Amino acid sequence: MSSVLGFVRNGVIAAAFVLGAGAVAFAQDALPAPQGDVVLTVSGAIAVTNDGETATFDRAMLEAMPAETFRTTTIWTEGEQEFTGVPLAALLERLGVSAGTLVATAINDYSAEMPVADALQAGPVLAYLQNGAPMSRRGKGPLWIVYPYDASADFQTEVAYSRSVWQLDRLTVVP
Repeated sequence: MSSVLGFVRNGVIAAAFVLGAGAVAFAQDALPAPQGDVVLTVSGAIAVTNDGETATFDRAMLEAMPAETFRTTTIWTEGEQEFTGVPLAALLERLGVSAGTLVATAINDYSAEMPVADALQAGPVLAYLQNGAPMSRRGKGPLWIVYPYDASADFQTEVAYSRSVWQLDRLTVVP
């Protein structure tokens, strides 16, 4: 038998689910609503939302999440580039996603699929900065899924390149 206990955690009303054998599962903290223009919408099999059944993010929300910066070359740019962004693993964890398939879709409707397990292990970021500056739409922005291509031969494959969606604006998690 399970029951629900209400509580306040970090100023947010949340719930703990008391399961059999005394196990307790905590609901994810609430996701705030974006204050600026939405740059990313995540839908599908996600546990945390802020806009009906979706999670929407403005740039400031993404910048407030853990960030990773690395230098790498790409097949689309000249010379080594520096990218900063939210690790895809961190975004999926924040939304309570641990399994399924991720469909990444660009503004022009190009899409690529990847198993969530690959997104969690492979190390791609949702880059919002290139060489320290925000990326424009003409410059593959405002978001670009980027792998640290130079870090591993595993990232220098047609599969990894096809998953490197630029002008990203939507993610869908399919169970």
